[in-house]
Amino acid sequence: MSEIVYYTEEGLEKLRNELEHLKTTERRNVARQISEARDKGDLSENAEYDAAKEAQGLLEAKIAKMESEFSRARILDESQIDLSKVLIMSKVTIKNIQNGATMSYELVPESEADLKSKKISISSPIAKGLLGKEVGEIAEIQVPNGLMKFEIIDISR
Repeated sequence: MSEIVYYTEEGLEKLRNELEHLKTTERRNVARQISEARDKGDLSENAEYDAAKEAQGLLEAKIAKMESEFSRARILDESQIDLSKVLIMSKVTIKNIQNGATMSYELVPESEADLKSKKISISSPIAKGLLGKEVGEIAEIQVPNGLMKFEIIDISR
């Protein structure tokens, strides 16, 4: 059995919309490109046709992957999140012990990670190090440039 993939309602809706776009608009575009390339003559020496067929294969593979993910998707119930410790969907404020810098992140499923929006993947080293910690605890996290220590300042939803 395949692994369940967790999404927020917003993330699942985004996946649904992207999948629908690929299955309708993008499939039509690729079919049109194949048709136009086919009309240009001999297919054995037609690089445009080969490129369009390759694009079709890549598109179908992407659609199949997304359909598989969608079939395994489950929505996280944010109202059931325990705010006493850091969990997936927690918004956590941390303080870097070394330099005193304070940062806030939301721990989200990997598919919804977006550093610009301060959403980090639950599978990232920092998120893994924060999981299960409570306010006031120190998380020691091994990152590529060494060991970092963060104090959990606040946990919210």
